[in-house]
Amino acid sequence: MQTPSHKELLDAGCHFGHMKRKWNPKMSPYIFMERKGIHVIDLNRTRESLEEAGKVLRQMAKSGKKILFVGTKKQGCAIVAEAAKSVNMPYVSDRWLGGMLTNFSTIRQSIRKMQKTQSMLNDTTLENITKKERLMMERSHSKLDRVFGGIAQLNRLPNALLILDISREHLAVAEATRLNLKTIGIVDTNSDPTKVDFAIPANDDASKSISLIINYLTEAIREGLEERNKAKDEKDNREAKTATQEGA
Repeated sequence: MQTPSHKELLDAGCHFGHMKRKWNPKMSPYIFMERKGIHVIDLNRTRESLEEAGKVLRQMAKSGKKILFVGTKKQGCAIVAEAAKSVNMPYVSDRWLGGMLTNFSTIRQSIRKMQKTQSMLNDTTLENITKKERLMMERSHSKLDRVFGGIAQLNRLPNALLILDISREHLAVAEATRLNLKTIGIVDTNSDPTKVDFAIPANDDASKSISLIINYLTEAIREGLEERNKAKDEKDNREAKTATQEGA
């Protein structure tokens, strides 16, 4: 897996921070300079942070741990959802409901309600209900699916959160911190990098920047999953070989 080059990061606009008056002083170690009232992010630190976060995510995936992708802002929600789906990881891309982690048992009840409604809609025995009743059920399911669809298969708390814009997703960060879950986040110049375990300084507003970073981290997860599957296959082959030898 190749770490994005300086040119790739520049072309994606990863170095553009916010205006100086909106900055968080704790971001000073990650700021290269100020130009025309706008902070410019140090891409050397971005690359270093990406490599570190990539190694962590790859190892977590290799260990079979679940990583929850979180990104609800307009320019990044689709990118986050597609990336998570590509590695079969849970995601939240519509909106974060308070208690989504700290009150997980209640959230699971809502997910079961959604799944029950879907089952009823697929059931041909409901053909005799009125069009209005079916429409109301479809609307209810659509609303639940928009919020909970990405975590429908999450039966237990995730082991880590991969977060786009930690300021916007401050509720997710706070809940993860409270539960001692690992947090990896893209951090712009208006955010506090100490709020997450692994901060990646970069522009969290431009879709190109978001895409480049999220896709790199997703690839790290994919490599971890491939290593896990390879190790499992090798173990199965050894066990099969041993069983064959013992039976001979």
